[in-house]
Amino acid sequence: MENGKGMIKRIFFIFLGSFINAVAINMFIIPNKFLSGGVAGLAIIIHYITSISSGFIMFILNIPIFILGMKEADKEFMILSLIGMFSLSLFLILTSNMNLFGNASHDPLLSSIYAGVIGGLGVGLVFKNRASLGGTDIIAVVLKKKSGISIATISFTLNALVVLSGAFISGIEVVLYTLISMYISSVVMGRVIEGFDRKRLLLIVTSKEKEVSEYILKNLGRGVTFLYGEGAYTGERKKILYCIVTLNQLTRMKKIVEDIDPSAFMSILDAAEVHGKGFKKPDI
Repeated sequence: MENGKGMIKRIFFIFLGSFINAVAINMFIIPNKFLSGGVAGLAIIIHYITSISSGFIMFILNIPIFILGMKEADKEFMILSLIGMFSLSLFLILTSNMNLFGNASHDPLLSSIYAGVIGGLGVGLVFKNRASLGGTDIIAVVLKKKSGISIATISFTLNALVVLSGAFISGIEVVLYTLISMYISSVVMGRVIEGFDRKRLLLIVTSKEKEVSEYILKNLGRGVTFLYGEGAYTGERKKILYCIVTLNQLTRMKKIVEDIDPSAFMSILDAAEVHGKGFKKPDI
């Protein structure tokens, strides 16, 4: 467990993310009769039928999910997720009549885009602080631990299945707009969780491995690992440099490798998650 100051900061961002997500639902999803995934989708559908606040319905539907989730997820995550679920339900009630964008919220295409961007930002903030908003979010975290698939991908898949089943209740046009919103939300959420400064994994084959590695260590402050390989054609044994840099450091890295050894071979891979010394701890 972390210190009190760190926990207060996380709880603040959970409240902020819950508020942002509630705004997306009440300003863009409900006014256009869009659907949504998971427990939120069920709550919204019931709201359309009964006019009962989606916040109250979501709270009731989440109770059995939290009881089951206690067996699979760690205690800290579940406590913070309970805070997230409570705050989302509360903000859904408090923002039920909010309309800051006027007529823009009644344009279906604009609304689906706004809902995706704003909703993804809100949910991403909550996940980044190692919590969830309940419902399928908890299921997504459990599946991520077991399968290694990203939370954004799991959430989009589960929610898409729920929305597609809602095609029997709403028209296909509403479902299509909803899928646009959900896809945008999953992309934004993934960016918020993983960070916008993505990392790059470099594999460098060079005859001047000492000079290149020294530059990386001294000027970029990144670690380097030597992997030993052998050329299939020449049979020559070489040291292969394994290194991870930030996107901002990548341009400098490519230039210095080219300056030191113009014949060097460098492979650049996208590293979605990097854990360990010199990089941030995983959020979930």
